[in-house]
Amino acid sequence: MTAITRTSRLARLRTLTVTGIATTGAAAVALTLMPAPAQAAEATQVSTGVVKAPANDSHTTRSATATTAGKGSTSGTAGNLDGWIKQSLAIMKAKGIPGSYDGLRRNIMRESGGNPNAQNNWDVNAQKGTPSKGLLQVIDPTFNAFHVDGTANSVTDPVANITAAANYAAHRYGSIDNVNSAY
Repeated sequence: MTAITRTSRLARLRTLTVTGIATTGAAAVALTLMPAPAQAAEATQVSTGVVKAPANDSHTTRSATATTAGKGSTSGTAGNLDGWIKQSLAIMKAKGIPGSYDGLRRNIMRESGGNPNAQNNWDVNAQKGTPSKGLLQVIDPTFNAFHVDGTANSVTDPVANITAAANYAAHRYGSIDNVNSAY
């Protein structure tokens, strides 16, 4: 293969790659911006104590929605992603569960696009009858094993979902901040 042909092929491959990424990104943004029924976070009660690791080790799965994570608003009110993350961080701090705003938001945007009602009905877990649910796409057994006292006992409650997933990630990976793909 000559240098000119190789250069032409590489240029064409770069063009196709950039086009594919741009198209995928636009679709993800459209899905993220699409109105969805919001589920208000239930009031949380923070209590002190150690969160114990469960005897069995379940896992969460990746959803099909992916998008680029950016900074959220700074209002911090319940009923929006920023508020749910901040509520979760307060509980995590009280319970000694590591994680940061950026780590949580990055994983939420990759897993659910910020939709607390997201549900994966097509992966292996769903085929076995246990679909991943919520902001961080947690399966019911993982939620039950890593649920944090002081949060709602509902996998689709945004604060409970975030906090349980962060608790799971802390036990398996050291922190949700260390998770950069499906977990």
